[in-house]
Amino acid sequence: MRDQLESIEEGGRQTVTDPTQKAREQMRRPLPKRFYSEASVGNAEGGQAFAVLLDGRVVKTPGRKTLTFPARAMAELVAREFADQVEVLDPAKMPVFRLANSAAEGVAENMPAVAEDLVRFAGSDLLCYRAEGPEGLVENQQRQWDPVLDWLREEVGAPFVTVSGIVFAEQPGEALGAISRHIGAYDNPFQLAAIHSMTTLTGSVMLALAVAAGRIDAEAAWRAAHVDEDWNVAQWGEDYEARKRRDTRWIEMKAASDLFHAARR
Repeated sequence: MRDQLESIEEGGRQTVTDPTQKAREQMRRPLPKRFYSEASVGNAEGGQAFAVLLDGRVVKTPGRKTLTFPARAMAELVAREFADQVEVLDPAKMPVFRLANSAAEGVAENMPAVAEDLVRFAGSDLLCYRAEGPEGLVENQQRQWDPVLDWLREEVGAPFVTVSGIVFAEQPGEALGAISRHIGAYDNPFQLAAIHSMTTLTGSVMLALAVAAGRIDAEAAWRAAHVDEDWNVAQWGEDYEARKRRDTRWIEMKAASDLFHAARR
């Protein structure tokens, strides 16, 4: 079982957003065959955690650590991905499992560094850089981005400034300090990994934190992250390859949101 699971994880590390390149990569490396009959969830660590079981055997990370979750709903997400595999194990169709492995082996050992990286994102966040025109695009950005900035200012105590154009604007230390404390409150490596994943996918830690806090859902955050792109599509039409890349990234976004919120159930 270990070889097959390591193969899944290696495939996940090589996942690319370009569909053509992705197809070429997968053609070069055959996918491992499904080797189990049943995927389920069982107790671990004396009943204090939950693990994914394949025919009763505990799933481990590539580093051979038992992959355990603090909430049953989290383990159920991964078990469902294993159950949904048919003849082969396709890492592209197991985004929660790949993210969970990253959390267990990477983020868990580097929580302060991951948090600091998120604070750096806030220093040049997408939501702070506004279009100068056309008017319709400016209004779309205001409608979808301003409520998140209002929430950060009023409830998190982080008064970020916005500018028109792309010239870098330094953010107030008060805002960055508040966002650092807010991020520091997340002490679950799975949730922190999910926030980091949503941040890199949207280009905005502010949107990721809003999803985490339940201020907006993943779909709304995804739309907000693509305001500019959607405006251009409405004006000039949609590029097929760009749409495919966006759809692939949305799968990762939803997986991150699902894993984050499963930790609360």
